[in-house]
Amino acid sequence: DLLDPERLIQCPLVKHHVIRARRFPYHLVKCKESNPEIAKKLATCPFNARHLVPQADLSEHIMKCSDKAFVEQDVVSRCCEPPQEQLNDGSTWQAPPCAEDWET
Repeated sequence: DLLDPERLIQCPLVKHHVIRARRFPYHLVKCKESNPEIAKKLATCPFNARHLVPQADLSEHIMKCSDKAFVEQDVVSRCCEPPQEQLNDGSTWQAPPCAEDWET
């Protein structure tokens, strides 16, 4: 199950690191700091920051990334939504009629 927080994920930086899914984002940050030379050789996927791939393979990853569909679906849904009502620049509020005459 992809949504299981207990599933184990292999670290893209150090292959013998195996981390639970719920801890994976934290591990990536620390592992990048601990392994800057390896981290320099990897590129981050624009659709999911948890995807680190060799820089030479980034284009291919982008074409095949499973998270790309979610982003594209979001963009399409935003483009196709009916336009929201635009607010008037000027106020149309008018004071209610008043029976008092301050001049008298």
